[in-house]
Amino acid sequence: MIQAIFETEYRESDDLILIDQAQEGSRKALEQLLERHYNFIYNVALRFLLNPQDAQDLTQEVLIKLITKLRQFHGKSSFRTWLYRMVVNHFLNSKRGKMETAIQGFDAYGKELDRIPFHELNPEEKLSLQEEVEDARIGCMTGMLLCLDRRQRLVFILGEIFEVKSPVGAELLDISPDNFRKILTRARKDLYNFMNRKCGLLNLNNPCRCPKKTKGFIQAGWVQPKKLQFHADFLHKLSDLSLEKANACDNLIEEKYGALFKDSPYYDLDKSEEMIAGLTKDKELKEIFDLG
Repeated sequence: MIQAIFETEYRESDDLILIDQAQEGSRKALEQLLERHYNFIYNVALRFLLNPQDAQDLTQEVLIKLITKLRQFHGKSSFRTWLYRMVVNHFLNSKRGKMETAIQGFDAYGKELDRIPFHELNPEEKLSLQEEVEDARIGCMTGMLLCLDRRQRLVFILGEIFEVKSPVGAELLDISPDNFRKILTRARKDLYNFMNRKCGLLNLNNPCRCPKKTKGFIQAGWVQPKKLQFHADFLHKLSDLSLEKANACDNLIEEKYGALFKDSPYYDLDKSEEMIAGLTKDKELKEIFDLG
């Protein structure tokens, strides 16, 4: 199921019905409520932490918090806003992930990329390594996001990649719309400046190309051919899910670079159903709602 934030016919009333049923003890209703919001939470978490296992752990933490705090929702705001504000706060205050610790800013990340050697692919390798090249591209660009500080990163993920409008984004982060736009502008500039110096996808004068780096990424363990992290198990490209243009860019080059971050998978993991079912059967969590 595509996350509700992308649904043109999303109805708040559907969430409210499920909440009422869950509070009356319906495990099925609680599972359906979690499933409606799982994908968006996971996809934001993946771009926030880069590592899929860390992203799944963070998503599970949020869902547990949702279950334990659901009785505190009294309808003073929309449920989706209430939940996503909880998501934002939890993400910003969560422990640092493996890749967050490993990536120490743009300068350090650039030096690590420079250490990866170039390898020209022959025609046979270009054909056989297509998925590895795509995995390298998405992983490298997601790594760039981790060079931003947490607030910048989350604002960029919401405002640029998922096209959350500044009034909504501001409400989620409990800041003014003007401040949200300023943080987004700074994040865009920091990413653009780095990519303009390093990335051949944006600046053709840069020698770095995903196919030329892929074999080096494999040798360094950044890409694992038997366990690709970013090129499997997804429903759509984010660019396909966009309902409208992103916030206005300063020029066509910035629009192009923003589109590069949207050209990545939107994941719908089958594991979500198994994990959600496990949460609703947990003894302590069951007691919260007296689930049947």
